[in-house]
Amino acid sequence: MRTRRPAQKKIIALAGNPNVGKSSLFNALTGLHHHTGNWSGKTVEVSAGHRRIGDTVYEFVDLPGTYSLSGGSPDERLAAEFIDSGVYDCVVVVCDGACLERNLILALQILQKAQKVILCVNLMDEARRQGIALDRAALQTALGIPVVCTAVPRREGLKTLLEQIEATVDGPAPERKPPAAGVQAAQAIASGCVQEGQEEPWRQALDRVLVSRRYGVPLMLLLLLTILCLTVWGANLPSQALQALFDRGYWLLKKLALPGWLVDGMYATASRVIAVMLPPMAIFFPLFTILEDVGYLPRMAFLLDGKMRRCGGCGKQALTLCMGLGCNAVGVTGCRILSSPRERLAAILTNAMIPCNGRFPAIILLATVLCPPGWGVLAAAGAVLLGVLGAMLTTGALRKTALRHRESLFLLELPPLRRPRVGQILVRSLLDRTAKVALRAVVVAAPAGAILYWMANRSLLGDLVAFLEPFGTLLGMNGLILAGFIFSIPANELLIPVILLGLTGAGSIQGLAGGVEAAFTWQQALCALVFTVFHWPCSTTLLTVYKETGSIKQTAAAFFLPTAVGMGLCMLLNLLF
Repeated sequence: MRTRRPAQKKIIALAGNPNVGKSSLFNALTGLHHHTGNWSGKTVEVSAGHRRIGDTVYEFVDLPGTYSLSGGSPDERLAAEFIDSGVYDCVVVVCDGACLERNLILALQILQKAQKVILCVNLMDEARRQGIALDRAALQTALGIPVVCTAVPRREGLKTLLEQIEATVDGPAPERKPPAAGVQAAQAIASGCVQEGQEEPWRQALDRVLVSRRYGVPLMLLLLLTILCLTVWGANLPSQALQALFDRGYWLLKKLALPGWLVDGMYATASRVIAVMLPPMAIFFPLFTILEDVGYLPRMAFLLDGKMRRCGGCGKQALTLCMGLGCNAVGVTGCRILSSPRERLAAILTNAMIPCNGRFPAIILLATVLCPPGWGVLAAAGAVLLGVLGAMLTTGALRKTALRHRESLFLLELPPLRRPRVGQILVRSLLDRTAKVALRAVVVAAPAGAILYWMANRSLLGDLVAFLEPFGTLLGMNGLILAGFIFSIPANELLIPVILLGLTGAGSIQGLAGGVEAAFTWQQALCALVFTVFHWPCSTTLLTVYKETGSIKQTAAAFFLPTAVGMGLCMLLNLLF
């Protein structure tokens, strides 16, 4: 019997500036599907993936994007330390063909430290679209290393890059004198190898409008309102259809005389989670991913920069707020791009004030209860803006009190506007995001439903609701709604299903619309909407905060700070209404 020889392992480091397509290249080389976005600071930790070629396993390490090996933020230090360690067999420096000169600064620094280096000039399709021509042979001669041109979405040059990696890793270390590092050296090399083109006029005109002082913010608000409109209006019928389908399944399971904890607990709770959150996510995520893909999110950060500074925050924090819209745990991890420890801590403590995807279904449902038909989208948009405003003001308050610090510089690269890649958007948004989040919610919701069923049948849930009633009333809600918030600590998606289960009782299941309308008065819906925006983070986010800070005290602060803001606002609303 023929046995397979053990594979050799070679480590290939992928380094480069932010927003050069490095993570997309990593996914293409390894077959993994790590989330990538057309904005700076997306990769903030090391990712590793493998590819076997013959008897060799190549481990590709995706380093955080950095402009320099002497940066001060954690992700920049991480990349520099990895390059200094020398544990790799080869470094692939990924550059943007449309702005090669700026990217060469990092490449020249790496050439001073690493022996085996390959320059991968990526995004060549974008460069050609802008009329930029590259003399690859001249660039190769000037640097003294192999140069490969690629366009990852079109899979151009990937085979050549893999062949060059094999040749470089297996070949001897070159005897070369690395060129001088620095801005002037990068300018000199680029001027001899790159023929500049002219950016398409429509891109220039559109960019001027998107970031203009007069039109930028109104357009940003209009885009947000449009996305929420499409999400709210588009999710109604699918949610009702899904719930009707689950109702039939519930009837069938009842006929089979299965245990109550399985049918009325696990199945009822999990089905409500899916019916409530799946349709909004299936609409919201593709729309949000389009904004990422075309390069609009960095422009949102640019528009928010001045306002963040006037509130006492850091301009880079606007990027972490945008990350929080998708997932607060990702937003907390993204705070590594902030170089000042106190700015980073302020951003971590306030990121949970940005409504994440898990809270959007509850926000949308509460907004429809609060407002007349057709107007709920305004309440949902207002909730998102309230979260942004709360994060900004709280950051400013922290900076002037507990977290005083000097204002740091904010370097933000605005990537070129790009045509959305529809196929990748659908895969990333529906498979990588929607399906993954929905599966996570169901995994949490099913056992939580069994526990709730057990509590309800032993009057424990009723006792808990009665105990919480005074506190819920003080906050303008009631004991059942407050219990829903407490049970949603494992996952925000559990809020509405828990409330509905407590409302309808064990042993029954009903449509979402009637259940939600019966659960809230408009005053309670208003306070619950505000508390949905401002309350403790989910368990995943709290664990991420602890991982990033290493401090129980700071993790507790991340729990209590947004909760204190939410409780204060709810008590004020309760007094007013």
